[in-house]
Amino acid sequence: MGKIIAIVNQKGGVGKTTTAVNLTAALHDQGRSVLLCDFDPQANASSGMGISRRASHTSYDVIIGAIPAEKAVVHTNWGDVIPSSSALAGASVELAAMENREYILKAALSPLKADYDFIFIDCPPSLELLTLNGLCACEQILIPVQCEYYALEGLSDLMSTMRAVKKRLNPNLSIFGVLLTMYDARTNFSNQVAQEVRKHFPGKVFQAMIPRNVRLAEAPSYGEPVTAYDRHSRGARAYRDVAEEIIRQG
Repeated sequence: MGKIIAIVNQKGGVGKTTTAVNLTAALHDQGRSVLLCDFDPQANASSGMGISRRASHTSYDVIIGAIPAEKAVVHTNWGDVIPSSSALAGASVELAAMENREYILKAALSPLKADYDFIFIDCPPSLELLTLNGLCACEQILIPVQCEYYALEGLSDLMSTMRAVKKRLNPNLSIFGVLLTMYDARTNFSNQVAQEVRKHFPGKVFQAMIPRNVRLAEAPSYGEPVTAYDRHSRGARAYRDVAEEIIRQG
């Protein structure tokens, strides 16, 4: 039975989608069966995995109950994907009128758990009903945190939301791991932020850190994970290191 992990941070630009795409690919390269559910209306994870924004079926169709999740799965060279589309942006309005609206995604993904080692949910960069569905569908969350000045700003809001969800909706919710992104070893500041994050999340921060890397930034425009675009780049090596840490955790 696979793990369902939501990749979440309400701040944009922290490497959330980059992590979703490249961790999916890195674990797939390690022989694990991985499904990436793109639950962000921007659909950047879908295009980053080489899937057209005009995909036949998307997570929007799944969430409104038009099709079962398995019908939306697209197979790629780097793992399976349930792609997203801009139509998902209006789904919160439709979900608001549904019974058990917080659990729609959970019900949709549950039949797929037995088919995968990992199911990642790329959540929107906000704390609203789509993200709430992601938090109720998963057992654990992975939090990308950039090594920059405002790194910890907003994390308290995320932790408050997580505690509220755990108390009222998903009692099994926990932190899978915290991933430091945009790390620049040349600056003392990156090191200071890393130390601060490790202090706030003892035992939960991955040892591997994702560096600032041009190849990581270029790969999405080619519709490939960095592990395919330039497997020898520092970014590709870093995500492989994270994947190996995850596998060692069991």
